[in-house]
Amino acid sequence: MAINFIGLVVSFALLMLAITVHEFAHGYVAFKLGDQTARLSGRLTLNPLAHIDPFWTVILPVMLFITTGGRFVFGSAKPVPVNYAALRNPKRDMIWIGIAGPLANFLLAFVISLAWKFIPGADAVSFLLANLIHLNVVLGVFNLIPVPPLDGSRVLMGLLPYEAMKSYAAAEPYGFIIVSVLMFTGVLYTIIDPLIIFIQNLIMWVHF
Repeated sequence: MAINFIGLVVSFALLMLAITVHEFAHGYVAFKLGDQTARLSGRLTLNPLAHIDPFWTVILPVMLFITTGGRFVFGSAKPVPVNYAALRNPKRDMIWIGIAGPLANFLLAFVISLAWKFIPGADAVSFLLANLIHLNVVLGVFNLIPVPPLDGSRVLMGLLPYEAMKSYAAAEPYGFIIVSVLMFTGVLYTIIDPLIIFIQNLIMWVHF
């Protein structure tokens, strides 16, 4: 029981780091493209407390940790607010803002893997770094799923013709249900596990 509790606390701490970088990236790119909303709402920060959502950041990760035995831990933060009307080119900029979070997670995983080469290889340190890399890859891949409101849907909306984009965006209220069904039927893992393994192996290549 103590081991599980410690594992949960460690996983949560690592997850908080990953989602903080993820959300900051969304806000920063939106800011650079002309939208001040994230900055004015206090979300353009690396302070994890600014990004916590009771369900996505706390309840969901705990449920996944318990139900999967720690094999799959995922969470999210409060979405960073974006005023698309304030962007210089809303349709194009939506793509860059959407992809910024996943790319930030992949970049962080790459930097950690690279730094790991020069960090003493104590078992505890290696465990933490390996898990932080894994969580960042999982978070990045998961968010690329093109189901609203995940980041992949923002990228796809930016690529679709206007009328198709409006129809696609109408599915957003049902996004959580769709993702939940995919997750608890196991279909989600079938889709994303190969991609997670591929990207993680690619990133870890620089470590060896």
